[in-house]
Amino acid sequence: MDITAGMVKELRERTGAGMMDCKKALVATEGDIEKAIDELRTKGLAKAAKKAGRTASEGVVISYIHGGGRIGVLVEVNCETDFVAKTDDFKQLAYDIAMQVAASNPDYVSRQQVPAEILEREREVLKAQALEEGKPEKVIEKMVEGRIDKYFKEHCLLEQPYIKDPDKSVETMIHETVARIGENISVRRFARFEVGEGIEKEATDFAAEVMSQIKS
Repeated sequence: MDITAGMVKELRERTGAGMMDCKKALVATEGDIEKAIDELRTKGLAKAAKKAGRTASEGVVISYIHGGGRIGVLVEVNCETDFVAKTDDFKQLAYDIAMQVAASNPDYVSRQQVPAEILEREREVLKAQALEEGKPEKVIEKMVEGRIDKYFKEHCLLEQPYIKDPDKSVETMIHETVARIGENISVRRFARFEVGEGIEKEATDFAAEVMSQIKS
């Protein structure tokens, strides 16, 4: 099948990949656009994984303020060069991550940051719950580990479902950006502030409010 310039252009617009990469993916998939997108994503994520060990000491600290100052977030996102740090693509990524923190209120960047004593206590609670539910001993350990994975997805930024596309994780979204720009990217730290946080008062679901505004 002939690969036309229009097909390459469409694939490039949909993925952000380079022209030659798009053409190669279309040739490999015999002109099937959807399969070519999968091909590029697979190769892109593999390239992103290879870049993960490279030093990322440049970047930005970006803020996101929600609800007229009810919630404020600061996030430091790092890349390898000052040039990339100044690009719109990288700045948008950092802004989206800050918005994610505002909406989903994670406690840690990654599962590696969760203290061992917290995980051990969580496992003990989950095991006690499973025993209380009458689950057989042989399946309890597997159940506990499954629930620990759920804990990571709720509390660790990189493992949370991305608010703009819940079918992918925040980490996958970052890896896709790495594949586009060709540099390692890492989230170093974040801080989230909410008016009245820690003061006893009537509960208000600001996270749900953030989500509703994003979708509107």
